[in-house]
Amino acid sequence: MTRSLQAVAYRRPSALKSATGGSRLGLETSRGATPTGVEDHPRFFAGFLTSPQVAAAGLLAVADVAAARYYQPQLRASLDPVVTGNGDRLRFESFSGCGGVYARLDVLAPGLDGGAVGHGTTNVDVNNPLREALSRLGGADPLHLRVGPEELAVTTLDGPVVEKKVPLPDRWLRGFAEAQVIAAGFDLRAELPADEAVRFLRGLPGPGGARRAPGGPRWVVPVGRGLRPTTRAVPGAVCLPGPERLAALRRVLRHATALRVYGPAATGTAAAAAAWEVVLPGMRLTLTLSPDASRGFSGEGGVLETLAAEEAGADAELISVLLAWEPRIDVADLAAASGLTPERVRAALVRLGTSGQVGYDTAEAAYFHRELPYDAGRAERHNPRLLSARALVAAGAVTLDGALATVTARDGHLHRVREEAGVLTCSCLWWAKYRGGRGPCKHALAVRLVRRGAAEAMAGADATARELAGIDGGAR
Repeated sequence: MTRSLQAVAYRRPSALKSATGGSRLGLETSRGATPTGVEDHPRFFAGFLTSPQVAAAGLLAVADVAAARYYQPQLRASLDPVVTGNGDRLRFESFSGCGGVYARLDVLAPGLDGGAVGHGTTNVDVNNPLREALSRLGGADPLHLRVGPEELAVTTLDGPVVEKKVPLPDRWLRGFAEAQVIAAGFDLRAELPADEAVRFLRGLPGPGGARRAPGGPRWVVPVGRGLRPTTRAVPGAVCLPGPERLAALRRVLRHATALRVYGPAATGTAAAAAAWEVVLPGMRLTLTLSPDASRGFSGEGGVLETLAAEEAGADAELISVLLAWEPRIDVADLAAASGLTPERVRAALVRLGTSGQVGYDTAEAAYFHRELPYDAGRAERHNPRLLSARALVAAGAVTLDGALATVTARDGHLHRVREEAGVLTCSCLWWAKYRGGRGPCKHALAVRLVRRGAAEAMAGADATARELAGIDGGAR
């Protein structure tokens, strides 16, 4: 498994301090992207939080996920959350060390007061002393929040004083980015009032509970004002894989005003990802769970065909230039500005999502602009199935015969790939095991690459023939 060390540096540790007229929470930033380019320690906000205790609990929940490995709880992670300023809100994101849980706290305009919100993305330091201080925060006094260095810090300090180096495997980067694209396929499935939300979440197993319900994945279905457990994916049901992974939501339960559940339409019996959002005063806390506690987002493969399309790559480059740290990306506006169709814009956003340049907000059913402070594009370049498919194409291993194709593996084994109604099936073990539930296999991807290449070559030949015909007709 490919991995690298990511260095993050802060001018000082983040801290919560008592001050005249209230407390002051200083969240220190690392190197990050801004509208004017990369800055060492960008500053995104200086003002007040309208609900201090709620914000503190939400930040702790995000930090809980950043420090957790739900599948192997004995191994701790040490990854700092990511903060994005979107002009009208602050977003704090994290991803579990096991690659199966994505968390985001959106502090919306009603949750902020007295300061403009900047634009950009970077890491933010959440250390153990800060966590302890946040857990003891009272609700009576005002809380001043600063995201980024103090005004004098840039001139009075020489270089960083706090540095961390953490390993970042490709699968972790890929999962963090791909979780956004998977969430883009969700719809709102249930909404519970505060009392039912508290009752349901408090009834779930804690971190030490069973990882999986006996007999297969767990499901819940809306009934009246609440949710009822079920063992079958009945219409309207939402998968609840590894319910103990929702433990971080308990941090904010006493402040909850509602619980919303998002997911894909229930089909068959296969487990599916889902997003669980707690609505808070001026804020939203969302946890997105992979289809199984032992299965991270990196292997879902739902975006591989988009990654394999050269057209989507060129479109993504164009769209990325037009992004301006919007809190809600409007596809129609991008289509008008770029000259692309809405379908091509959506495909470009999928591509940008896999490289960490956009996130997805299920509550608003829209992408938002941010740029992860990691080389998330590395995960796309090193995607094992895509690399294997391209290697098969380069080796001339694909033979086309109408709707049927044959792919010759390195060991000489033949795999039959058939296309029906635009869907590729394969005779390999991967397809037999997942039936397309985790994206195409490398053989199907290779066939798709070859067919697209042949189609582009034919289109180019037709264009050349038309051009020559025009020249010849003009000469006569």
